[in-house]
Amino acid sequence: MSGAASSAGRLVVCPTPIGNLEDVTLRVLAALRDADVIACEDTRRTAVLLDRYGVTAPLVSYHEHNERERSAELVARMRDGATVALVSDAGMPLISDPGFVLVQACVAAGLPVEVLPGPSSAIAALVASGLPAERWRFVGFLPRKKGELERLLTTTPETLVAFESPQRLAATLAVLAEEDPQRRAAVCRELTKLHEEVRRGTAAELAAHYAEHAPRGEVALVVGAAPAGLGRREEAIAGLRKLIDAGARPRAAASVVAALTGVGANELYREIMRE
Repeated sequence: MSGAASSAGRLVVCPTPIGNLEDVTLRVLAALRDADVIACEDTRRTAVLLDRYGVTAPLVSYHEHNERERSAELVARMRDGATVALVSDAGMPLISDPGFVLVQACVAAGLPVEVLPGPSSAIAALVASGLPAERWRFVGFLPRKKGELERLLTTTPETLVAFESPQRLAATLAVLAEEDPQRRAAVCRELTKLHEEVRRGTAAELAAHYAEHAPRGEVALVVGAAPAGLGRREEAIAGLRKLIDAGARPRAAASVVAALTGVGANELYREIMRE
């Protein structure tokens, strides 16, 4: 390592509590106290945590609207020997939160990046769901377009973990229930907070519940793996759409796709005509 690199500072990525402030780790607190500056998504929200534990390091804002500009400033400070701690409002930075641009800039500049373990709502929700955890996929926030959402829900071959807006949760569960009413799922709401709720059941049960009881707060949705046939059906429908868009007659195209995929021609025809 060159002398210039060895005298440079470093970036410490610090996960913060997702709700209960007592979930912060001792290592994270030590890193925050030792930092020359703390880059945080919302300085007011981070100040609540720091005040609780007597951390007095200076704060600078680092969010999705100033990532590139602020990253350049922070890299320059680290080159001059500063230690920068990176936090988001809750949980692990970069995981559906700002931070990627800064980590990427540090790697490109040859600056050390240390990542501390800590709270993660995705991990907490997966474990709390009671669904298989040996293979799983985190997708961040679910897509808003119905077609994209259907494809994701029907083709993911492992347990799926996602964030969802409480305003869209009922509609998302209705889409899942329409495709596969017996699919197992769990809605994890306000994890580690006073009103924490984990509701498990089939897609149909959860869709019915949240159609009547609008949720509040932050929501993580965990969905069991899609049955193999469900994904094949969605792919068959997508293929049929392309044939029809190219000028094929729906009934004849459905017969061709059915022969290739094993999905029933009548089922495919009904689905495409319903659209």
